[in-house]
Order: sequence, then C-alpha cells, then structure tokens
Amino acid sequence: MSHRLKRSLSLITGSALILDSIWLISLNKMHFGIVLPLVIGIGLSGYALYFQRIQRFVEKNSLRQILWRCLWGGFFLWLSSVLIFFLYLNHAIQQHATAQPTVAVIILGSGIENDQPSATLKQRLDIGAAYAQHYPKSVLVVSGGLSTGQKKSEAQVMADYLQQQYAIESSRILLESKSTSTQENLRNTRALLRAKQIDLSQPIAIATSDFHLLRSSAIAKHQGYQQIVTLSAPTPLYIRYNSWLREYFAFISGWLLQEY
Repeated sequence: MSHRLKRSLSLITGSALILDSIWLISLNKMHFGIVLPLVIGIGLSGYALYFQRIQRFVEKNSLRQILWRCLWGGFFLWLSSVLIFFLYLNHAIQQHATAQPTVAVIILGSGIENDQPSATLKQRLDIGAAYAQHYPKSVLVVSGGLSTGQKKSEAQVMADYLQQQYAIESSRILLESKSTSTQENLRNTRALLRAKQIDLSQPIAIATSDFHLLRSSAIAKHQGYQQIVTLSAPTPLYIRYNSWLREYFAFISGWLLQEY
C-alpha cells in the first residue's frame, strides 16, 4: 500500500469516527463503545496529519520499524476479533425463538434521560409489554437502580412507562430498583420472584436489546435460571454498532469476572 493511500485512508476513517462519536456525545450518549472509536479516530487522524514526521521517526532504526509493525499488526488483529464478534452477534440476533407462556417477564434496564426511558430502553419496554399483553398471567419485573442526577430509579421510570403507555396494572409490576449491572439485575430479581412463589425452574422471559441477549442469557443460566425465553428488542441503527462494540468488551469483562 502506498504512503499516499495509507494517509488518505487513515484521515477519512479517523474523521468519520470522530464525527460519529461527537454526534452521539451531543445526544447525551456516553459509554465505552462511543469513547473508544473517538480515541481511535483521533489516533488515525493524527497519524495522517503527522505522517511524514512519524515515518521519519520510525525509519531511523530497525527496532522502531519492528515495533511499529507489531503495533499495526496488533491493531488489525484486534480489529479482526471485533469483526468476528460482530458476525457472531448478528447471526445470534437472527435466530428468533418461538414465544411461549412464562410466569414472569424480566425487563432489563438500559438508561434513562430526564426521568424518561432512553430510546434503547423504550424498545425493551415495548417488546416486554407486547408479550405481557399476550400472556396476561405473567408478572413483569422492571430492573434498574437510581443513577446520579436522576430523581427516580430506572425501575420506577420503567414502571411508569408501562402503566401510562400500555395500561398495565401496577399489581403486575415488580420493581427491582437497586441494581447497576445485568448481573445485579438478575441476582436481585430472584428474591422478588421467590416472594411471588415463582421458582427459577419455571419458564421466565428476559426482555432486552438484541445485542444483549447472549450475555444476559449466559448470566441468567449461571445464576440458576433454568427455562429462559428471550425477547429481542431491536437496537436503533444510529447507536447499533457502538452498542455492539461496548458489548464486545462487556463479554470479555464478564468472562474475566466469571459472571457466566
């Protein structure tokens, strides 16, 4: 690949990543799947802008050249692993499970904005509510704690949304309002289910975003949930691949922390 092509590709890719990240941050979206592309974009743009100076520095001795090749090799190896994960995740998302009656529906939290569900959380609530209306005997568990700067817990905001938008009776909704992670969501929910005489061996649905189904199901199985029915909520396109990138690292983190 010629130097001119390398420089052009780095500048174009870097600029696109920076603009996309800045736009999402301006929408009050902030997580690792957005920050990392911003950092990579800045790195690629800096490489393009200072290309000649960097090349002269690298070419001064053979050790620098080896380290430079190793750096790029490691970057492309990591990029390949992300692509493989994306393909695997997309394949899993396309596998649609047949809906069946369950005794409970756990709707996992995904952030609130000004005491209202985020766009991603609305998708989860909508899919969970549609299922609950089809199976009126199931109870709903909404899960999410109190975030900094918010007046209501995420669980309370979710419960309000279900009652206002779908007229679901408050008696059907259980609030798990102390958790800050998927692992805590599912662990704390067990006590609420026991109080309703619901055993983990019974069929229980988990409503969450499509990209989150694999990890949340694995965590649930690790915690003793035996008959899991997954309800897949679509992820808005403008945040989809950033969410997938965040999930890539969450998978690694969950494995290291032995969450599944």
